[in-house]
Amino acid sequence: MVHSVKDGAEGLLRVGVAGVGVMGSNHARVLADLAGVKLAGIVDPDRKQRDFVSNALGCPGFTEIEGLLAAGVDALTIAAPTHLHIELAMAAIERGVHVMVEKPIASSVEEGNAIITAARRAGITLMVGHVERFNPAVAAIKDAIREGDILSIAITRVEVQPQLASAMAEREDIALLQFRTESGVLAHINTNWITPFKARNVTVATRNKYVMGDLLTRQVTECFGFQPDGSYSMRHLSVGHSEPLRSELQAFVSAVVSGKRPAVSGEEGVAGLEIAIRCLQNTSVTSAARRERPRRLTG
Repeated sequence: MVHSVKDGAEGLLRVGVAGVGVMGSNHARVLADLAGVKLAGIVDPDRKQRDFVSNALGCPGFTEIEGLLAAGVDALTIAAPTHLHIELAMAAIERGVHVMVEKPIASSVEEGNAIITAARRAGITLMVGHVERFNPAVAAIKDAIREGDILSIAITRVEVQPQLASAMAEREDIALLQFRTESGVLAHINTNWITPFKARNVTVATRNKYVMGDLLTRQVTECFGFQPDGSYSMRHLSVGHSEPLRSELQAFVSAVVSGKRPAVSGEEGVAGLEIAIRCLQNTSVTSAARRERPRRLTG
């Protein structure tokens, strides 16, 4: 049975967090301060991290998801390792609890679709966390190209992951991807997590302008008015200052309360996952063992 929203203490929406590592602890931090929300509790098997977040935010901590759900929550955000997403999501959905799960939605398309089907049958809100969609710089870029005839989009995401520097993993460390969408737009993605430098940039070319956005500094520049002699005009666009994660979690809460379609649906989450897995399947793999194993996203 779906929980009626805002049936907790003082009419607040009771939200729990599953997994309080780097991302999940930020979920908890934002939810603890979000209007109309009560951080009902967190769950994480790591006692040290669980106690740290629980004590810092003054909320209950649990070792298992069943304990958090039994304590009473209306909604749950999942920021645990990817392979646990389906187990945690299904446990919440079975109790009629609304769910936001961090990307990727699951380890495989099949698991992602199973979560979508279960959520639809239960009549609960299912949202997938794609936090950069809520970056004010992304919003400014979208506004700048809204009426344009888009030719190409290029995305660069580079950052070092020190904790993985000495680890061996199935997944690739560097990816250079190029696509052409059904609408004919050329898309290019350059990403890696071993370069000792952090960059998140988006550039969009249309027939009439070229827009460059830095998602870290939140600076967006628009080049326009191109002339036959090669000259053009340039201006910096206005960009908001809201925290992307706060905006994302507010969007989730709003979708739960209103019953409207979430900002990022489960279907959109699975579509992104499917593209990522197809990219992995198309890479040249020298190991026969890796070639024979079905691809899954690990984490």
